[in-house]
Amino acid sequence: MPAPFTSHRASVYADVPDEKWNDWRWQLSHRLNTADEIEKIIKLTDSERKALNTTGLFRVDITPYYISLIDPDDPEDPIRKQVIPKDTEMVPFTAMMEDSLSEDRHSPVPGLVHRYPDRVLMLVTTQCATYCRYCTRSRIVGDPAATFRREEFEMQIEYLKRTPQVRDVLLSGGDPLVLAPKILEELLGRLREIPHIEIIRIGSRVPVFMPMRVTQELVDTLAKYHPLWLNIHVNHPNEISLELEEACDRMSRAGIPLGNQSVLLAGVNDCPHIQRDLVQKLVRLRVRPYYLYQCDLVEGAGHFRTPVAKGIEIMEALRGHTSGFAIPQYVVDAPGGGGKIPVMPNYLVSMSDHKIILRNFEGYMTTYEEPVIYTPHDPKTCVYCQNKRPEPGQDGISGMLDGDTMFIKPEGFDLIHERDGIQHRLKDEKKWKPLGIGPGDPGKN
Repeated sequence: MPAPFTSHRASVYADVPDEKWNDWRWQLSHRLNTADEIEKIIKLTDSERKALNTTGLFRVDITPYYISLIDPDDPEDPIRKQVIPKDTEMVPFTAMMEDSLSEDRHSPVPGLVHRYPDRVLMLVTTQCATYCRYCTRSRIVGDPAATFRREEFEMQIEYLKRTPQVRDVLLSGGDPLVLAPKILEELLGRLREIPHIEIIRIGSRVPVFMPMRVTQELVDTLAKYHPLWLNIHVNHPNEISLELEEACDRMSRAGIPLGNQSVLLAGVNDCPHIQRDLVQKLVRLRVRPYYLYQCDLVEGAGHFRTPVAKGIEIMEALRGHTSGFAIPQYVVDAPGGGGKIPVMPNYLVSMSDHKIILRNFEGYMTTYEEPVIYTPHDPKTCVYCQNKRPEPGQDGISGMLDGDTMFIKPEGFDLIHERDGIQHRLKDEKKWKPLGIGPGDPGKN
């Protein structure tokens, strides 16, 4: 049997009755946020003390449970770095942005981000149990004045009702699991009333910051709204405790599929061996590693950033060295709103018209013979393809492969190449459209 996960409680909380310690409301109401409170548990460095005494920095709140996971004698503790600020947060860096993912730009109504064709991100609160120092949404998260009002929630629901291509809604924020139980259930119920919404997802760090919130009552509530998926957020093996294991077990037994989204953080988990240990411990909890994110270009996160090459190195160390379902997808969430772009080592070495050359994790190289005779799938005669067309403008490279378009042009491309000339008789649009004849066009041979 693998070694059991352990429970943690800082000595300062030794006299707190179990009934209180295991009450998530007690955990929320006893969060630590000042240098004096934190120093009762951990001796702060000068950098940390300076940051905690600086006004205008991103909000600090840490649950008693989570701060108990920190080794108080280790200033480089990986959990400590995630939630206790340092003065390096105040150092600006090139490309730093307030809203690096352009979420607000893709927001048709307040709190709703519709970036991808068939799914939306629904921000339902700006509050969290504990605040990560690298938070992508630090522009609004932690600010009670920025939270979403009832009328904005109604606008979100109305948008979803009139947008039938949305089949998947991800609840995030802030953290949906800090909402009052009645409000959370109302949200889920209202979404389930919309016929075209097939999947509800929740993104939450609460099971990691405050696993006592995952009560049987909460799990029973979530299970009423299946199919419902939940992604947690674990960055380091030290965050996996007996309490988190029990919380995940309750959710799994209720049929809730669990995934994990982590962020690549310098000095925290930028080590292939830490990452391998993390994903292997996660699958012991029946949590499938889902994404490993490159750190976003948000204010205050510069000291957490690594080169993308470090992420590639980690993926190289995972593939072949652990089970395939334990390997997350390494992604860069594109600055400017391009969405998640997967990045991985190159396993396709070369190709010809009948053969490809591949290599494996060990450097073993092989050839794969391509078929000589293959009748291509024709999207124009496929009924399924015709009924599942993406929105115009979002078909991208797939649309080019399907033959819907031959070009994707940068903004202003045609205008620049017209050189302020006139529209004359030689500029015939038909010249740049396929003629639709010859062996390349099925049905016209």
